[in-house]
Amino acid sequence: PVLKRKKYVIIKPNNVSTVRQLAATHADTLRGILDYLAPRFKGPVVVAESSAGATLEGFENFGYNKVAAEHRSQRLKLVDLNQEALYKVIPLVNYDLHPIPVRLAARLMDPDAYTICSAVLKTHNAVIATLSVKNMTLGAPLHQPPGETPRWNDKRKYHEGVRVNHYNMMLTAQALKPYWGATLIDGFEGMEGNGPSSGTPVASRIAIASTDYIAADRIGVEAMGINPAWVGYLNFCWQVGLGQYDLAKIDVRGARLDDVRRQYRLHNDIE
Repeated sequence: PVLKRKKYVIIKPNNVSTVRQLAATHADTLRGILDYLAPRFKGPVVVAESSAGATLEGFENFGYNKVAAEHRSQRLKLVDLNQEALYKVIPLVNYDLHPIPVRLAARLMDPDAYTICSAVLKTHNAVIATLSVKNMTLGAPLHQPPGETPRWNDKRKYHEGVRVNHYNMMLTAQALKPYWGATLIDGFEGMEGNGPSSGTPVASRIAIASTDYIAADRIGVEAMGINPAWVGYLNFCWQVGLGQYDLAKIDVRGARLDDVRRQYRLHNDIE
């Protein structure tokens, strides 16, 4: 019902790497989302990302340009949020608990857009697991557009120590949550070990979807065999009311968790 009230759809992929497919949203995942949208939404669709690297190179390397050509009838457009350079400022904290400003992509806080998170099932060196919330909160901060000087990168403001990192992700999720629509976590081939970029594949062969990003991530954490208490930012998000993290209160439809759970190997320096 919410989709019908929106002017356009944003699909936010995960392109933490612009060269390694295992670390990034697959073009076929985008095709699946677009196939779902086709009979349900006639407005334009935007694939928008702020990669840590060169966003448009990632789009080319992963075949997103081909997807856009295939889906002209849905008026699909690819947007580099760094190049678009429109932002809203929110305060985070640094290691000394001093407030620091961070620029978040304004498009991801557009009330006219229905935002679909297209995440990947992956382990992570600093936050244990990266799923929906991590994709959105670290995809929103901007860095300088290609060729612009001086160089700046607001994503680096999150790496102020492990505890501060988790807390700042929760603050960012608070700012973004009013604009979140649905999330899809692609676990057809997940990543274990030294994620989010350098891990190895796991053939989980699952997909997780929800309009509650926190609930979807809890199911993802369970499917990866990870202790849910370890994932600080998701616990913080639950504690401040951004979604449901209590497994007993999540209605899981489809396959039973016990049938799909795998023990993902965590990052080498996870301790």
